[in-house]
Amino acid sequence: MNNDAKDGRSLAEQIASTLAERIITGRIAPGERLLQEHLAVEFGASHVPVREAFRRLEAQGLAVVEPRKGVRAAPLDPLAVMEVAKMRAALEPLALREGAARLTSADLRRLDALIDAESSAQGIEALEKLNAQLHGALLEHCRMPYLLSSIADLHRISARHLFATWQKLDWQARSSDEHRRLVAALRAGDVEAACAALAAHIVDAGTALADVLRSR
Repeated sequence: MNNDAKDGRSLAEQIASTLAERIITGRIAPGERLLQEHLAVEFGASHVPVREAFRRLEAQGLAVVEPRKGVRAAPLDPLAVMEVAKMRAALEPLALREGAARLTSADLRRLDALIDAESSAQGIEALEKLNAQLHGALLEHCRMPYLLSSIADLHRISARHLFATWQKLDWQARSSDEHRRLVAALRAGDVEAACAALAAHIVDAGTALADVLRSR
């Protein structure tokens, strides 16, 4: 790997993205140390882009920097789960409200198709991907890039919590039902009901994830 990345991203961005995927999916365990020297060798990089990747992961809530101890994958904390859920429940309805008027009948049919796929999907990777696509499709017409960037960061953290707890959750059918009610409200032109349903859906999911972590 080198600085002349084919996808146009900097080396630090590539390292951060790869490490984020490992942390989110649990391949890097909560609390596991991220060793700068080892990662520099793995990615064929100097220490500078690795340190920048660490800063990006810390900003995303996926890593913690401990003075004189180095960098570790962030722990899984029920309080953090609820903080992220409450932030998403505030920001995603705002984005939906901003873009709802631009949703077309084709957009709504796409949402229906994503929900159908979600309801029958097998495995956490497929479920998480479809859930992310669905929420992205709900908000894609919001013309507030800073808001959408913040939501994307929160989704990464939520995905990590989901990967860590999904085996103890019975949420797939309920999630699909809640998504269907949300889309039905949009199809009926009741944006406020859709926003309320979205906020409740996010908080309820966060509560379920936090409860699983507390039970460990």
